[in-house]
Parts: sequence; structure tokens; C-alpha cells
Amino acid sequence: MDFDFQTIAFLGFAAVAAIAALATIAARNPVHAVLWLVLTFFSVACTWIVGGVEFLGIALVLVYVGAVMVLFLFVVMMLDMDKAPIRQGYVRYLPIGLLVAVAMLLEMLALIGVRSAAQAPLADNAAVASGIPNTNWLAHALFTDFMLPFEVAAVILTVAVVAAVMLTLRRREGTRHQNPSEQVRVRAAERVRMVKMAAETPVVDGQAGEGA
Repeated sequence: MDFDFQTIAFLGFAAVAAIAALATIAARNPVHAVLWLVLTFFSVACTWIVGGVEFLGIALVLVYVGAVMVLFLFVVMMLDMDKAPIRQGYVRYLPIGLLVAVAMLLEMLALIGVRSAAQAPLADNAAVASGIPNTNWLAHALFTDFMLPFEVAAVILTVAVVAAVMLTLRRREGTRHQNPSEQVRVRAAERVRMVKMAAETPVVDGQAGEGA
């Protein structure tokens, strides 16, 4: 196999993605795990772009890296978890954040160099062979030839979302929970409580006022 710069870059992106994925599941700090997962998604997007699937790569960066994972990071940092107390500030996460940022910057520079030097995709591109845009070919293949795997993946993601919600609903001491059944059964008379108490006047010239 002829290892040119494009192939070496592809293997490098894949290696970084594998290492970052292992760091994600091995990290004890949840914030560090999210940062490593951001690097994993970004590295996988770079491999897709090098392989000629630009739409999937850009979608992965915009949707997951730019929106979903950033939202996960904010949620994890806002949670008062024992392993990562929020009161210690963001300084403790700065080394891992800088490492991930530098790795993403190097990957972007390498990707720019690969795309500027490459004359053709890394492998045979079915979209180019068909003579249609990459997005059109992907949509047609996804909803025709791969319709069943696409639906199965949607079901798996739905089950994962439901499972994540159920895990977050566990009862813990010191937390407040809503009871929808009691909220539905509440009556209008129970919403307002009238309290009658004597009025007091403020102290003037050292003498307390008389109660009303």
C-alpha cells in the first residue's frame, strides 16, 4: 500500500480518535470525559472529510461537537457532583481543555493541508462516480438502500434517551421532586392561604408603636 500524506493523515486522525475514545471511558472526572469525547467526535469528522464525505464531517462538527457536546459540558459543569465540585472553578479543567484545543487545532491545520494537496478522495467515492452532489447521494442511499438500518439506529437512540431520563429520576436525599398526580388533584381553595395577623408600627424616638 502506498502511504502518501493523505493516507498518513487519515491513519493519524483515526489513531487520535481511538486514543480519545479510550480516554473518554477511562476518565474519572466527568468534565474531562466530555472534553475527550469532543476530541473523539472531531477526529472522526476529520477522517470523514479526508475520505471524501464532507457533508457527514461538517454535520458531525456542527451538530455534535458544536451543539450537543457543548451542551453536555455545560450540564456536567453545572451539576453538583462529588467527583467534580463546581466550587473549585474551571482552573482545574484548564490543562485538559488546552490539550484538547491544541489537538483540534493541529488536526484542522493537517486537514487543510490534506485537502489542499489531495487531488481525489482517499477511496472511491460513490457520489463522484454517480455524478451527483454528495448530499443528494447520501440522502438517496440513506432512505432507500439503508432505510432499515437507519430506522433501527433511530430506535436505539430513542431507547438510550429514555434510559438516560430514567437514570436521572433516581431519588436522592436533599432534592425536591414533583408529583404530577398531586398537582392535577389540587383544588383552587388550596392554592391560596389567608393569614390574619396584627400589624405593627415601626419604632419611633425609642418608643414602639401600638399594635393595630
